[in-house]
Amino acid sequence: KRFGSPAQLMPKLGPAFLPHPSFLLRRSSLHPASQTSSFITSRASLHRPSRVPASFRTVCSARATPAEAAMAQPQSFEESSAAYKELTKKLRAITQLQRVESVLSYDQLVFMPQNDAAAAERGAQQSALAGLIHERKTDPKLLALIKEALADLAAAGGPEAPSSSGDAARLLELEEKAFLENDSIPSELAEKRAELASTGYAAWVKARKAADFAAFEGTLGECFETAMKVAEAKRKGMGSDVSLYTTMVDEFEVGMPTERIDTIFAEVQAALVPLIVRVLAAEDAPSKAPLEGKFPMEKQKEISQRIVKAMGYKEEFGRIDVSVHPFSSSMSPSDVRITSRFSDDEWFQGLAATMHEGGHAMYEQNLQPSALRLDNALSMGAHESQSLFWERHVGTSKAFWKWATPIVTGTFDDFNYSADELYGAVNAVTRSLIRVEADELTYPLHVILRYKIEADVVEGRLAVKD
Repeated sequence: KRFGSPAQLMPKLGPAFLPHPSFLLRRSSLHPASQTSSFITSRASLHRPSRVPASFRTVCSARATPAEAAMAQPQSFEESSAAYKELTKKLRAITQLQRVESVLSYDQLVFMPQNDAAAAERGAQQSALAGLIHERKTDPKLLALIKEALADLAAAGGPEAPSSSGDAARLLELEEKAFLENDSIPSELAEKRAELASTGYAAWVKARKAADFAAFEGTLGECFETAMKVAEAKRKGMGSDVSLYTTMVDEFEVGMPTERIDTIFAEVQAALVPLIVRVLAAEDAPSKAPLEGKFPMEKQKEISQRIVKAMGYKEEFGRIDVSVHPFSSSMSPSDVRITSRFSDDEWFQGLAATMHEGGHAMYEQNLQPSALRLDNALSMGAHESQSLFWERHVGTSKAFWKWATPIVTGTFDDFNYSADELYGAVNAVTRSLIRVEADELTYPLHVILRYKIEADVVEGRLAVKD
């Protein structure tokens, strides 16, 4: 985000417009306390020429005393601009309130009693907190400080500019855009969206358990309606002429228009569909027998925990729990939690979900702990590149199963399959209805299908009930 999103930087490249995941993950095993700036955070780790004043270089070369050197040390922009210092203080406070939101949400999804009354109360709590956060985000003083800091930044230009002014310029750009977007959203709408996040989840869990879409239809329609109202308010407030769905996508993948997604997905679909047909027609399909049977959930959890920690997930800076749908949640780089789900008649999906969420969590654990937007995850696409790298590129590879097979065979009783048999089983291709359990080849089609359904609903071509 220091220089823009991948979509903005590389709009004309092919579908693989991000660098290879192994490059993006170059810091994945670092302890949070020893981080350096990441390519895939809001700031870039590109080298910037030194702007140390000549006077300071002279003092250093003359072996100055510590006091003299301290006097000559160039100030950071935060130290030289009172407006910027006050602004970042306010922004950090907003971030901490948002982290409280994350704690409330994690508690609901993992620990809270699952009943309608508790969900309604949690919805009221999240709505009240969202109103407070929205009030802070749209405080006119915030925009005044941004403008004042921009003026300070312009005045500080030239060879004597503070060494941190590049990051400050990008933060101010991001925060000005965010302020204008937030200011265009009515407080009541922001509160309703937060409340729906709670009550909608509870309704989904109940309907999912009963396999009753009709029971969730009304709530889902309300979710679509609210999200569309938020996007429409942003469009009007920003004077934007992009499509409604592009505005909605921009919240998760900045600078990525739906037209670009359509082009990428059309290319992927055109290549995958005939390939999947050929694979499904093959007579030498690998057996999925090694994945089927009865597998104690506690032993599945033991395998998943051992492997995700070997990947680099620091459990001392998080925890691993069980939920209806696997997810990861960051309260700060020092508290990043993951959940998975397990079935006693199939063991691989639980492991794959844990590795996926572990990839997300390792990314978050290695972000800078500044509590400023510059050090947030770059985008949903960058985030998924981390989780899918571990789940798909590593977790379905032959080398991985050569390493992991002894862990699995040593944990489950009477489980004597070879590494090659496990490698074949986890790569077997089948048609399925559940995205998170899909194989490597059909998974992208699940994503494309859901994208098209959502676009059709937003653009009025499909009713929620259909």
